[in-house]
Amino acid sequence: MPILRFLFLCLLLAATPLLHAQDAARGTPALPAASPDQTLDHLRSQLDQIKGALKGKPDDRTLAGLRDTALAVQDQAEQLATALAPQMASLDARLAVLGPAPAKGAPPEAPEVAAQRRQLDKAKAGLDAQIKQAHLLGEEGLQLAAQVADVRRDLFQAQLTSRTASPLGSAFWKEPARSLPNDLARLGRLETRLANAWQDAWQAPSRGPLLLCLALAVLLVAGRPLLERALPLLASRSLPEGHLRRSALAVALTLASVLVYGLAAQLVRLGLDWNETLDPDLDELARALVRVVCFAAFVSGLGRALLSVRRPSWRMPALSDAAARRLRAFPGLLAAASLLLFVIERVNGAIGASLPATVATRGLVALVVSGLIGAALLRLGQARRALLATGSAPVQRPLWVGLLAGAAVLGAAVSWIAVALGFIALGFYLATRMLWIGMLIGALYLLTHLVQDLICALLLPEGRSGRRLQAAFGLAPRTLDQASTVLSGVSRVLLLLLAIGPLLAPFGTDPRELGTRMGQLFGNLSLGELTIAPGTVFEAGLVFALGLVAVRMLKRWLGEQLLPRTTLEPGMQLSIVTLLGYVGGVLAFALALAVLNVSLQGIAWIASALSVGIGFGLQAIVQNFISGLILLAERPVKVGDWVSLSGVEGDIRRINVRATEIQLWDRSTVIVPNSQLITQNVRNVTLANAQGRVQVKLPMPLDTDARRARGILLQAFLDHPAVLETPAPNVQLEQVDTLGIHFVATGYVHSPREVGNVRSELLLAILERLRAAGLPLIRPQDMRVYRLPDPRETG
Repeated sequence: MPILRFLFLCLLLAATPLLHAQDAARGTPALPAASPDQTLDHLRSQLDQIKGALKGKPDDRTLAGLRDTALAVQDQAEQLATALAPQMASLDARLAVLGPAPAKGAPPEAPEVAAQRRQLDKAKAGLDAQIKQAHLLGEEGLQLAAQVADVRRDLFQAQLTSRTASPLGSAFWKEPARSLPNDLARLGRLETRLANAWQDAWQAPSRGPLLLCLALAVLLVAGRPLLERALPLLASRSLPEGHLRRSALAVALTLASVLVYGLAAQLVRLGLDWNETLDPDLDELARALVRVVCFAAFVSGLGRALLSVRRPSWRMPALSDAAARRLRAFPGLLAAASLLLFVIERVNGAIGASLPATVATRGLVALVVSGLIGAALLRLGQARRALLATGSAPVQRPLWVGLLAGAAVLGAAVSWIAVALGFIALGFYLATRMLWIGMLIGALYLLTHLVQDLICALLLPEGRSGRRLQAAFGLAPRTLDQASTVLSGVSRVLLLLLAIGPLLAPFGTDPRELGTRMGQLFGNLSLGELTIAPGTVFEAGLVFALGLVAVRMLKRWLGEQLLPRTTLEPGMQLSIVTLLGYVGGVLAFALALAVLNVSLQGIAWIASALSVGIGFGLQAIVQNFISGLILLAERPVKVGDWVSLSGVEGDIRRINVRATEIQLWDRSTVIVPNSQLITQNVRNVTLANAQGRVQVKLPMPLDTDARRARGILLQAFLDHPAVLETPAPNVQLEQVDTLGIHFVATGYVHSPREVGNVRSELLLAILERLRAAGLPLIRPQDMRVYRLPDPRETG
């Protein structure tokens, strides 16, 4: 069997259940074994060649190679700069040992030291120039790669509008038929090279590793069903009940399939190239085919994980069982189509296929891919109509799903029409874009559900992790619910932003190019003079969150363990903990700004812009904030004090950053702005540990035995356990008038908060004793109205 067909058969066999595999990392060309100057000259010549090629009219395939070369130059330049950095550090260390050069007028140093210093300075200057030149070449390579991408984009736009003869007519096939012998000859040469490489790999030194790699690849592919059966059991045992199980299982199935088939393909490549039997072009083709297998495996595994035909209860999308069964073959078919597409494109590029052959194969691929997408949508519509015919209502799908399905139907129809009319490039573009966008949307759907389910599982108040968070950080269940909602929304937005770059990228873009596109899309955002990088923002947010967590843990340790063991009163303890929270929050925010590389000059314009708002709308807020800090620092009032101001009297329960909470006698709470406690007269009853005074006034008739009544009142105060002995209670005859005599009894208790209860108990006891002694209190005077008799009635 020819080696080319054998390799294709291996790839297609890997796609039978339809493989999944993560993109194998693209190999970076190694640095030439030459001096730094020779390497820099070589990189410079490569960039000059790219510039010269861009002056002509290169085709898309040539442009793709130029872009890869530019990125390789950029990588090699950065590697060279990194490799030279230790030498620069060594020179700096040797110069530091020699010390600074002698100042003018100072005794000269020894000739040997001076000569060595000149030699080291010269070497350092040359090395510094090489490092700078390497950085410049790296930047130039990156700029050339971006320029090539722009040229490719313009060329692609021009090709979309170009038209060939319709494939429905004979004129279209004349050119491919005329160029077919040359294309077959090129393909034969590639097959011969592959056959020679196979024979070299089959020789005695490399035969053992080749057979071992092939055996391991077969074992991996054969063991995939066992792995897929074990994953649901593992998910059931290791994950809590809920949606996290099904989303984690779907991701695990996808990644497992990608890992199996990608590793199998990589083993085959390693076996063939064990002793570097493949030349650079064949090795690049082999690496590209490994990535092809990975992509096709990902398409297949993702589709099978989402459909979940064998486990309907684990299915994530809102699909009926009948619809899932109708669609079960399409993930594999689409993966096979993508595999065919990539293989044809890579082989055409490797052999330099003619333009008619490339156009014909692209038209065929466009028909196959768009036809599969259209057939899948047709099957889905048939399933919905079948449910309606049985009287069952189909599952309500979201609006975006309906819009996406409608766009896919339109795209498939337009792709077929474009190919039929001769617009092959347009039809190919629509077909590949539909496949690419569908794969990305499926991956985004799966990843979004996984992240949200993970957040909900970790922050669920009733869950194991939620209870641990509540116990460790003292979080309330409502706080966990709010954090879960916020994190879910933020994660969804971030994932959508991250999906923008891949959605705008061409079909089949490798991870390296995707990373470059994401860097260009989000790496140059700026706010004034402040440059915003996504990685830096993430690091700043992480530092701020960890800082707040550390402050919260420190506050809890101080408030629950350290401060209660001191002699500080509870109000002072709470003030210390509150102040620490404010200071810690400010420090965490300052650290986050430092991570963002925000200097005082960078935020000066923000402060100047806010000054106007502070001067007008935020004046009261700032005033209350400063007053709160003064209250916590000077402590004219503290938590636990009994205060009275502006008709409000009660206990201070909490001093916040803006207002103070005062609890009244009826258990209600009054929120008082902190500025009032600073600017107004405040009566602090308990500032100096003041005692509470209980005073009772009783009016009695004029004929009452005053001394006996006074003794009863005094004894009632003396017998009450809450009344203090010092100062001693006393009873005074305050007033005698025509209504009676008036007694005033006074006693003292430990706190003003006890006055109300003690006074009530004393009144009850006094009334009982007066009633037992037969001593009445003054009754209100009665008013009686008499009607005089009419003289006429008496006469």
